Amino acid sequence: MKKPSIKKENLKKGIYIIPSLFTCGNMALGVLSIFASSEGLFLRAAWFLVGALVCDILDGRIARMTKTTSEFGLHIDSLSDVISFGVAPAFMMHQLVLADMGPPGVAIAVLFVLCSALRLARFNVLAQSGESYKHFVGLPTPASAGVILSFVLSYEILGPAGYGVGSNTIPGVAALMPVIFRAMPVVTIILSFLMVSNVPYVSFKKTKLTRVRSIQLFCFFIVLAILLLVFPQNVIFIIFFGYAASGLLFYFPRLLWAKKRNRKKREPVKSLPEA
Repeated sequence: MKKPSIKKENLKKGIYIIPSLFTCGNMALGVLSIFASSEGLFLRAAWFLVGALVCDILDGRIARMTKTTSEFGLHIDSLSDVISFGVAPAFMMHQLVLADMGPPGVAIAVLFVLCSALRLARFNVLAQSGESYKHFVGLPTPASAGVILSFVLSYEILGPAGYGVGSNTIPGVAALMPVIFRAMPVVTIILSFLMVSNVPYVSFKKTKLTRVRSIQLFCFFIVLAILLLVFPQNVIFIIFFGYAASGLLFYFPRLLWAKKRNRKKREPVKSLPEA
């Protein structure tokens, strides 16, 4: 009697040097960000995390382009993300905002790290299942960290810690920064729960830039690039906050519509009275 066939793993085993170098760069920049936050250099800490995000994007892109995805790469990438997009932003937020709250501030920072780890563990399980998903389940950990680091970038150029007021600041965003600063404990809690939620988020992993695109989309990317050059901190802030909010904006209306349709299906059909 033959044994039931075991499903062949889609992920290869082994170490591929080039993607792993970018992954290690991601981890190293996360550690440097923690060191910078411990010294009160929050602007530097945030830029270190921007570099970690770039490394995180490149290691995945390179691995998929060169077909060098591996089980080792999947796990080392998750470990790097826990440090760079879990511990580092939580520590930075604690030092900048949450420390004055005492034990509740510590609890919020710990919650963010735990939810980051849980989100990454679930991602690994889904990746190894062999199923393909068109969207992310829950807010990706790098995007959640991006919300925090982009807030720090925009807040620090206003000069709250003596860095001086930057001239390259969008006035509307600058006016919101003090309000968002006071709301960041609540924002951090929301980000934590979004990471472990079932809210779908758009995935750009399989987007191919070499395909023919519309001229409108091309013009949009040109305008976005110009805005990034002129207002880098503010535009990064708007992009990450917009992405985090997009899941909620599309998820809840869709959920309400699905419940309404199911309710209509369950309603009994009224029979006509007999003549």
